[in-house]
Amino acid sequence: MRNSNPVMSNLSAGATGNGNNAGFQQQMNYNAYDNYGGQGGYAPMTEQRDADRPMTVDDVVTKTGITLGVIVVFAILNFGIGMVNPQIAMMATIGGAIAGFITVLVASFGKKWGSPVVTLLYAVFEGFFVGGISMVFSGMHVGEANAASLIGQAVLGTVGVFLGMLVVYKTGAVKVTPRFNKILTSCIIGVVVLMLGNFVLAMFTGNNPLRDGGILAIIFSLVCIGLAAASFLTDFDAADRMIRAGAPSKMAWGVALGLAVTLVWLYTEILRLLSYFQQR
Repeated sequence: MRNSNPVMSNLSAGATGNGNNAGFQQQMNYNAYDNYGGQGGYAPMTEQRDADRPMTVDDVVTKTGITLGVIVVFAILNFGIGMVNPQIAMMATIGGAIAGFITVLVASFGKKWGSPVVTLLYAVFEGFFVGGISMVFSGMHVGEANAASLIGQAVLGTVGVFLGMLVVYKTGAVKVTPRFNKILTSCIIGVVVLMLGNFVLAMFTGNNPLRDGGILAIIFSLVCIGLAAASFLTDFDAADRMIRAGAPSKMAWGVALGLAVTLVWLYTEILRLLSYFQQR
């Protein structure tokens, strides 16, 4: 089953293989050679079992929490830099956005599934991006009095949507099927195409209908928020299937990356939408 989130799609595909857990069983055949000290031998089996044990819900929660914690720390760091030197903060924001996008591509297509280095690097880059974009959308860099309140509302909105979709998934109110994933993926591709077209239009004509705060921009942001929320269902489903299939515990880092991608997208769209109403 394909997932609308490229990270989760490739992660679950690589984890579940052809619908069985033969790959996981193969990974449980531990390498007996021990290189410590340059001498042959057998590594303690308990250490190897800990490294290759099946993934649990606790693993997903812990790794996701660490990833989000890193994002928050670096977001606050760049936000603080922006209060002192907005130019440097904007450079860090743009650099973080580009580097974060490249990191996701590496994780998705470079088959770096379950790499803590890739996931934490993404968290650092996106932290800089989130901090800078929060400063811009909230109007903090121009001394907007309601900036802190706006950011707080966006954070609460993001957490609320996340928890709400988790309840929806757990109760089975919406079933994640191959058809659901295909429709969601098609919609997200359509949104991306519209974003690129809007970007080109803004570059050459100065018109920015999807992001200028007008009625069309508000509708577009609501659509993006809805798609991001629906993406959580496919993320939860992919993680659930990997846990039931017995994926190695290291795959929890890949799940954390996929959830972080969706959370950052949702947060920026909610913050952008709130900023439209602040401008009115």
